Amino acid sequence: MRAVTSHHHAKWRNRTRSAVAYLATIVIAFLAVLAPAGPAQAAPAEPDKGKPWLGAVLEWGEDTAAGFSDRLGASPAVFGHDITFPFRDSERNDIDGFLQQAAAKGAHALLTVKPSVPLDQLGTSEAEAFAQQVQVLTSGFKGQLLVRFAPDMNTSWVGWGQQPAAYRQAFQAVSKAFKKDDGGRVAMVWAPYLGKDYPFDRNRNAPQPGSEGFALLDTNGDGTWNGSDSAYAPYYPGDDAVDWVGLSAYHDDTAGGAAVNTVPRAGELQEMLTASGGENFYGTYAEGHRKPFLLQTSAFYSPSTGGAPEVDIKTGWWDQVVATATSPEFARTAAVVWDERTSTRDTGVASISWLLTGSPEIAKAAADRLKASPMVTGPVTDAAPTTYVRANTLSGPAAWTVAAAMAILLVALWQVPRRITAATAWSYQDPSTRDSRVDLLRGMAIVFVVVNHLGMASLFQLLTQEAVGFVSGAELFVLFSGLVVGMVYGPKAKEDFGRVVDLTSRRAGKLYLTALAVLIGVFLLSLLPFFHTEALTTFVDQGTGGAGHNGAGRTYDLYAGMSSLFQFPVPPQVLPAIILLQFGPWQFNVMGLYVVLLLVSPLILAALNRGKAVWVLAVTLAVYAVGTVTRFRVLPSQFEDSFPLLVWQVLFVLGLVAGYYRRAIVAWLSRHTWVVIACTAAAFALAFLSWGNPYLANNYDVRLALMPDAAYRSMYDALFGRTYLAPGRLLNVMVLVVAAYAFLSAYWKPVQRALGWFLIPLGRATLYVFIMHVLLIAVVANIPALQQQSIFLNTAAYAVVLALLWVMVRTRFLFRIIPT
Repeated sequence: MRAVTSHHHAKWRNRTRSAVAYLATIVIAFLAVLAPAGPAQAAPAEPDKGKPWLGAVLEWGEDTAAGFSDRLGASPAVFGHDITFPFRDSERNDIDGFLQQAAAKGAHALLTVKPSVPLDQLGTSEAEAFAQQVQVLTSGFKGQLLVRFAPDMNTSWVGWGQQPAAYRQAFQAVSKAFKKDDGGRVAMVWAPYLGKDYPFDRNRNAPQPGSEGFALLDTNGDGTWNGSDSAYAPYYPGDDAVDWVGLSAYHDDTAGGAAVNTVPRAGELQEMLTASGGENFYGTYAEGHRKPFLLQTSAFYSPSTGGAPEVDIKTGWWDQVVATATSPEFARTAAVVWDERTSTRDTGVASISWLLTGSPEIAKAAADRLKASPMVTGPVTDAAPTTYVRANTLSGPAAWTVAAAMAILLVALWQVPRRITAATAWSYQDPSTRDSRVDLLRGMAIVFVVVNHLGMASLFQLLTQEAVGFVSGAELFVLFSGLVVGMVYGPKAKEDFGRVVDLTSRRAGKLYLTALAVLIGVFLLSLLPFFHTEALTTFVDQGTGGAGHNGAGRTYDLYAGMSSLFQFPVPPQVLPAIILLQFGPWQFNVMGLYVVLLLVSPLILAALNRGKAVWVLAVTLAVYAVGTVTRFRVLPSQFEDSFPLLVWQVLFVLGLVAGYYRRAIVAWLSRHTWVVIACTAAAFALAFLSWGNPYLANNYDVRLALMPDAAYRSMYDALFGRTYLAPGRLLNVMVLVVAAYAFLSAYWKPVQRALGWFLIPLGRATLYVFIMHVLLIAVVANIPALQQQSIFLNTAAYAVVLALLWVMVRTRFLFRIIPT
């Protein structure tokens, strides 16, 4: 009986369990339908100990996740990309493309956040707005999101560097904002730079002795801030804010000096992590704070320097990286991110390859070592079945339709004055000695300069940033400066050469004093605690200058050391540096170049007076060739960084010769129209080619996919580089000027009515506009609303700035004081 009863109860219990399970299944399914989908969940927040993720930061403008993976033979588990804070709409396409590529490889994403405004402007509301923007951008991303906020904060070369109190407060605000309803997807990474040479050159925004902030830097309390103080502790935001700790540690024995290729020493990386600068970073922060550790690294190699072979350097360092990261001693290493980019040093003289996959031999050796290690490669999440297509891109038939339209436009522009009788009255017929066509072109050049120097994302960039070819306002500004010298002083040199020497010397002296006044004025302005002058006193590399693509985002203090002017005695190197214009706003440094070229212009005019034009052209081209090959600096002046004298003199001299022989050249071109046709066709072709640049000014920019991005970047660097005026860029400047001058000659009256009223006054006072725009840059930098990167608001601001400059010119505001 008991057995029967027991059997009956067991049967009843089984039925009850089945019913409950069935009911629970229905309820769960019902809730799953009704409940809103949460954010995409990441794979494990960190890998197993001893099995770190492989990561890579690429040169995204010319490389792709698929390309790197193919070269290495393995796909990283983490890909990294930079993002600006406050977020800029112009970055949206780049970030979207990066996330698409990472998702396609089943990888996690590392976002390196680079503040573009002072840290004290990044409060709770700004952090929350930024976090929301990033969450929207990454809403469909399945991987883990690592946010590396303002890395290298202990260095002097980033704008947010060496400001511990402001940095910690900003990091905490950003961390709190991201952790608010993030679903566990975000991990905040605190990542200083290796403290070996700390405190480096010292950031100009670092706290001064005696201040509360200085006490944070003086960790040993001896009253001084030097290498005996901790390179990391002042900047640690606290365990609640930090999820991961990281370190930037590269094999680089140059100490920031001359390039040198060396094989890594045995145990070098372990020493960096545990004993660099007398501190055990890994032991203190990874083990001591029980945090996952991220290492960003690479190895220095300069192809033109000599020394150890690249294969020995790269494989030697890679072996150390893999062995160290996977050893039990460093078991908290969660990710190793290789910096797969290139750069230059010594103002572009020494090229540097940080690449692991630049050579098939090195890539294979790295892949073999990787396969033999427990490092984790991708995919680590569900790979998205998508093919990456760059946004705002026209390819195939659409791109060539644009080419056809340009060809039709070219033919139409050429034929209209010939076929339509009324159009003949549009031509330029001003009998005066002053050429208004040149003034209009100078006005266009100075507008390009002002727009690009203000640097706000706007619709104006669609017209000013290499939209008419591989040409910027700077090249046109220098060329037309020489042209005006030839036009104005050429006739006078024939009559009274001594008078010309006197006039040019006086003008050069006046411009030099103006440059000194701007240099000192900006410095004094920077001493005002309530006025932000970083836009003038620092330079944030955009990757187009001497530091190459890898320089993008790096901040340079343009007044480093000038504060010692208030010391007694004044250091002996400061006054010569001021006299030689080694300090000053980067937006104004071309003035030094103009002063030097104006001083030597009488010698060129003297040669032209004697009929030595061919010799002048031969010499200037020879000097240009020497400058581009040797990259030799004649002067220590700041302008040599952006406008090397031996190179950029060619534009001034070519302009001067053209100005001297302007009437003869115009007459010759009138008789040889085929030259004008060839130049115009070449200008159109180069403009079309320039529209294939992978760089997009903002979300409203459009590019033509004419060739793979990597091939385009290689072509651009070889033929159209800006700093050293690659041959293609020099040719583009010349054919563009010829084409533009011919266009204005044929269509002068409609162009004058449409644009002449605005551009000609600016063109006749370019120097005045150039000087005054420095002041306006400082004003704009202190208007918070214009720092939010609102394209339409910034476009309106540009319109106001340009209108103000025009009004100032028309009313001759301060013309008696400021050179015109």
